[in-house]
Amino acid sequence: MALYFCAMHEKILILDFGSQYTQLIARRVRELNIYCEIHPWNKCPEVDGYKGVILSGSPFSVRDESSPKPDLSKIKGKMPLLGVCFGAQFLAHNFGGEVKPSTTREYGRANLSSVNSDHILTKGMSVDSQVWMSHADTIKIIPDNFKIIASTKDVEVAGYHIEGEETYGIQFHPEVYHSTEGTLLLKNYLVDICGCTQDWTPNAFVDETVQSLKDQLGNDKVILGLSGGVDSSVAAVLLHKAIGDNLHCIFVDNGLLRKNEFSQVLDSYKGMGLNVKGVNASQLFYDELKGLTDPEAKRKAIGKVFIDVFDAESKLVEDAKWLGQGTIYPDVIESVSATGGPSATIKSHHNVGGLPDYMQLKVVEPLRLLFKDEVRRIGRSMNMEHALLGRHPFPGPGLGIRILGDITPEKVAILQDVDHIFISSLKEDGLYDDVWQAGAIFLPVQSVGVMGDERTYENAVALRAVTSTDGMTADWCHLPYEFLAKVSNKIINQVKGINRVTYDISSKPPATIEWE
Repeated sequence: MALYFCAMHEKILILDFGSQYTQLIARRVRELNIYCEIHPWNKCPEVDGYKGVILSGSPFSVRDESSPKPDLSKIKGKMPLLGVCFGAQFLAHNFGGEVKPSTTREYGRANLSSVNSDHILTKGMSVDSQVWMSHADTIKIIPDNFKIIASTKDVEVAGYHIEGEETYGIQFHPEVYHSTEGTLLLKNYLVDICGCTQDWTPNAFVDETVQSLKDQLGNDKVILGLSGGVDSSVAAVLLHKAIGDNLHCIFVDNGLLRKNEFSQVLDSYKGMGLNVKGVNASQLFYDELKGLTDPEAKRKAIGKVFIDVFDAESKLVEDAKWLGQGTIYPDVIESVSATGGPSATIKSHHNVGGLPDYMQLKVVEPLRLLFKDEVRRIGRSMNMEHALLGRHPFPGPGLGIRILGDITPEKVAILQDVDHIFISSLKEDGLYDDVWQAGAIFLPVQSVGVMGDERTYENAVALRAVTSTDGMTADWCHLPYEFLAKVSNKIINQVKGINRVTYDISSKPPATIEWE
C-alpha cells in the first residue's frame, strides 16, 4: 500500500543517520500535510519522484572513520536538500569545509544572534529566535560558495546556503518544539523551496486507503485482532469501510487486560457495527507464562499464544486469506535499526514482523505509515467516538509487562484493581486527557507497613503517567500532589495486598515508558 500513496502524493525523503530526533522531523513534515518517508542512509531508495531530501542528525561525528557516508551524487545539486545538525556538518565536511570539536558541548536552548530574514529558507524568522542545539562538533570553515544565513553567539555557522544549488544546512534542530520558529523554517523549505502543495490530509488518507484496500483485498476475507486500543480500532473501521462483513474481528481476552475491559470493549465494538467475536483465552496465556520472569521471554510467550489463538480462530473462518494489524510507524521504527545495520531494538513489538508459515495468512497493515497522533486524526475524520480515540495507549502484552517477575492470576487481579483506581481517578479529576499514557506497575518487592495496630509485609506498586506525542520520547507528568495522595490512599485502603505506592518520575529517554 505504501507504493500506492507514493504515487498519489508529493513526498519528501528523510535519510536517517540514527538521530533520536529523526522521527520528530517526519512528524513535523506530516503536520504540515506533506507526506514523507524515513529510510536508512545506506538504503536510499531511487530519488525520482521525491520533491526534496532531508538529512537527519546522528550520534556519530563526521570526523569518525565509522560515521555514515551517504552517496549524494544523485541528490546534491540536482534537487532540494536540507542537512540538519550532522547532515549540515556532513555537507560542509565533505564538500570543502572543516568540522572540528566544539570547545564546549553545545546542547540545549540557544538564540539566534543574526538571521537573514529575507532568505528563502529563513524568511520570517526573527533575531533572538530560540533554537535547540545538540552537537559536540561545530563547522569552523566553509567554502566560498557557502553563505551563512543564521548564527548564534557561540555558533557562527548555524545556517548556510550553497550558492547555485538548492542545498542548505542548519546546525540546530527545527523539528524540536524548543526551536520556536522551527516549523516556519521547515515550511519555507518544504513549500517554497520544494514546492509541496500540502495535500496529505486525513480525508485524503481515508479515501485513498479505502480504495487501496478494495483493490488489494477484493472479496477476500480478513481476520483482525482487536485490542481495544486506538490503532486496531481505526484499522478495523478502515477495513470495514473497504470490505464490510468480510472483515472478521477477534477480540482476545489474554487475562492481562484492564479490569472489566473485555466485556466493555466487546460491547462497544458491536455497537459500531463490526463483525466481532470475543475469545476468552486467559488460561492458555497463564499456562504459557507460568514461572517466566525475563521480560523478553514473557513478551515472546504472549506473542506465541496470541498467534496460536489466531491460528485456531482463522481455521473457523472459511477461506480467510489476510491478517489485519494495527501496526503504526513508531512500531516499525523501534523494531528496525535506525541506521540500517543489524537490529539493536529496545524490545520486541508483538505486532511487527512476519507470521509463522503454517498460518498461511498474508498481512495487511492500513496504518503502517502513520504516527499515533495521525491515527487519531484519521479516526476523527471518520466520526469515531472521542472516548475510543482518546484512550491511552495500552501495550499489546497488557499487564504482562507491568507485572515485574512471574505472572499469576492473583497478581493480575491486584494490579487490575490498582490500575482501575488510578485511571478512574484521572478521569474523575479531569486529568485523563492531559496524560498521554498512564498505568500501574506491580513491583517484585514487599515492604513493611502498619495498618491499624498490626504490622504488614505486603506488595508495592508504582504509578506511571507520561506526556508525549508519539511515544518516541516522553516526559513524566507533574500530577498534583493532592491527587497522588488521594489515589495512594484509595489504593492502600481498597486493594488488599498493597501497602506502598510510589510514583515514577523518569522520562524517555533514558527510561522507556513501560518498565519491561
